[in-house]
Amino acid sequence: MPAVTEADAASAPSAAAVMARASHENFPVASRLLPAREREHLRAIYGYARLVDDIGDEAPGDRGALLDWVEGELDAIYGAPGAGHAAGGPDPARAGPVAGEPGRPEHPVMRRLAVTVRACAIPRDPLDRLVAANRADQVVSRYEDFAALLRYCDLSAAPVGELVLHVFGCATPERIALSDRVCAGLQVTEHLQDVAEDLAAGRIYLPVADLDACGCTEAHLRAPAPGPQLRAVMALEAARARELLAAGIPLGRSLPARPAFAVAGFVAGGRAALGALERAGWDVLGHRPRPAKATIALGTLRALAKMRR
Repeated sequence: MPAVTEADAASAPSAAAVMARASHENFPVASRLLPAREREHLRAIYGYARLVDDIGDEAPGDRGALLDWVEGELDAIYGAPGAGHAAGGPDPARAGPVAGEPGRPEHPVMRRLAVTVRACAIPRDPLDRLVAANRADQVVSRYEDFAALLRYCDLSAAPVGELVLHVFGCATPERIALSDRVCAGLQVTEHLQDVAEDLAAGRIYLPVADLDACGCTEAHLRAPAPGPQLRAVMALEAARARELLAAGIPLGRSLPARPAFAVAGFVAGGRAALGALERAGWDVLGHRPRPAKATIALGTLRALAKMRR
């Protein structure tokens, strides 16, 4: 791993900025209705995910070096080098939360994460995959088809759901597989909300094959308002996102009450966001339609009711 200078580390986003951004996301993982202990662990996980995303999307300077620094912080938590784990191959750390003698990371968000790693026996692999997703963002700006986008979601979104299951002590292979689908649905929904923002950053997450099938060009994405071509693409991806989110119902049925409530909130948040987009006529070029909190709350109760049938 290349050496990371103090200047590199100093350019990492501050803990206050990271957690402030996390609190304004559509799909916060830390519901106020959960017990304080679980709420704090979920905040630690989401803070880490937000920190890595902020580095990959917005940090000035050498983002690759900063992502190296994040891996070094993980080394400090786990007490063993993490080089090579981010590529998605087998990770020795999956056997346990700490592979060697742990140290002390320097960033407050990472120190908060260290507490959660040890308390909840969090494996390193999903944390490394979030770094890998942001490395991909530095070199990949288009996805050929929906299958390719889902492979990216396996790095960028699925790890968060897996980490949440570990917090609740419910991370079985069957549940992780269902969670991966829910998280992919949430990620696709976020991409739909952020079409204009992503384009400004030089990225298009709408699959190329779907854009071509609907006759939608980059010029249509840069228009002041969506035309029928973009609306068709948005409707197609939204239908796929809803299908993925449907996996939350069988996932919730397999879980105890508290984690089922968290999953219901995720599903409701995703569905509400898709509903807001549809009501806005899929217009994401001039603004970012957001669902009302009351809509999400009602959707959470409805999802819970389906889970308990």
